[in-house]
Amino acid sequence: MTARADMARVQEDLRRRGYRMTPQRETILQVFQDLPDGTHLSAEELHERLKTSDGGISLATTYRTLKLLASIGLLRELDFAEGHKHYELAAEQAAPHHHLICVACSQAIEFEQDSLHQLGLDVAGAYGFRLVDIQYKLYGLCPRCQEQGGRK
Repeated sequence: MTARADMARVQEDLRRRGYRMTPQRETILQVFQDLPDGTHLSAEELHERLKTSDGGISLATTYRTLKLLASIGLLRELDFAEGHKHYELAAEQAAPHHHLICVACSQAIEFEQDSLHQLGLDVAGAYGFRLVDIQYKLYGLCPRCQEQGGRK
């Protein structure tokens, strides 16, 4: 599917939910579509990128747009226990992935583990729970910080 087709699908999805595709929303979604796989951005990091390409989007608009796009499932909101959220594109075709998070340097490493994902599905099903997202976050020290004797 092309980026143009993706954006048309997103625009239709927004319209169906009672929203419209504003230039700011389109710009923010385009930034996420252009990111390399495994890249997560905080609102501040996104705003810094937007300042170099589109200085007209305020930090407040960036925050509101991220919250909206996450609430309707176009972005995935991630909490790495740093005091702020990170976001990534919520791609339906992407394999479910989870994160290893270094408590010393805050590096986040994505990993796939089908059995963890299935465990989440099984637990939710056993309780009649309709899932919106499954996120496993494992906290520890990355190899580099272990070598440097880093702890938190």
